[in-house]
Amino acid sequence: MMSTTDPQLRVPDDLSSSQSKLVYLALYELEEATVTELQQRLNLSKLTLLAVLDSLTAKDHAQRTATGYACQ
Repeated sequence: MMSTTDPQLRVPDDLSSSQSKLVYLALYELEEATVTELQQRLNLSKLTLLAVLDSLTAKDHAQRTATGYACQ
């Protein structure tokens, strides 16, 4: 579980939407996740998640892996 005092945790300044911050933090905590795992955990639609994940990867905050997505 992620500690709220984790000195390494910092949400990037260029993430403005609450959904992008939420997905980023979930990836940070899980280290790697599939879209389905994120959907179940965050209760967001796959369409929304895919758009957010595209944005995160375009900004180099996440990367596509062999099995899902991970934080950079």
